[in-house]
Amino acid sequence: MKQTAKRVVPPSLWDSARQAYFAVRRLPDLPAAYLHPWRRESMARLADLRDKYRGRRAFVVGNGPSLKNTDMSRLKHEFTIGLNRIYLMFPDLGFSTSCLVSINDLVIEQCLHDLLSLTIPRFLSWRARRFFPLSTPLTAVPTFLYSTYEGAKFAPDVAGRVWEGATVTYVALQLAFHMGFQQVILIGVDHSFSSVGAANTTVVSNGDDPNHFSPEYFGKGFRWQLPDLAMSEWAYKLAREAYVAAGREVLDATVGGKLTVFPKVDYNSMFK
Repeated sequence: MKQTAKRVVPPSLWDSARQAYFAVRRLPDLPAAYLHPWRRESMARLADLRDKYRGRRAFVVGNGPSLKNTDMSRLKHEFTIGLNRIYLMFPDLGFSTSCLVSINDLVIEQCLHDLLSLTIPRFLSWRARRFFPLSTPLTAVPTFLYSTYEGAKFAPDVAGRVWEGATVTYVALQLAFHMGFQQVILIGVDHSFSSVGAANTTVVSNGDDPNHFSPEYFGKGFRWQLPDLAMSEWAYKLAREAYVAAGREVLDATVGGKLTVFPKVDYNSMFK
């Protein structure tokens, strides 16, 4: 019936109906997402970050195997937005990323202790609040982003709702825009996985991880979700359009990356 309706209903009307449906589904979450003390504190922090870095550049650091072929030492004095388990690289680097973003429930649940031990600013999905005791003081909670699976959009102000776009990289691009960065450079966003299967299917790793910079990233026994590359490409196009419309740019300096949405640049040329 759903497929029949899609064939009969005009695409614009169908998309409007979908957005309305998802908006209704989100209604029960709205009070806490905007009124809970933790979220109000997060919104205040995000307000302080709005356009704080206007005119500057930032690197969004993915976690692909290409990082092993990237001279990461060049980033020591750059503003960097790390993703998920990038902290596994910190001991070898000798420095950490400027901040970290993680919105996947499975990653946050299984790596919560690691995430809490970091001393850099952390931006986590609002869904992760269930892992924190109610007695946690405001100063100890991370900055919570009200991120959702559905309701496609690009959020120039991430104090409100943020669409995840099937990849934490898309959330990082929205955060970087919110902070005011003029130029955002992607590295380690390989956009390629050797693991195959239906998108978003939860699987359990049975050995070393071939899809990230460290074999321990999603090592044996780690539960993770297969990527939705098509959805993430759609999200990246929304990000590209938003940046271009604002007179800003996203560049892709990933060594050997498969993503074709953003202009490609040589990583080393960024430091001349």
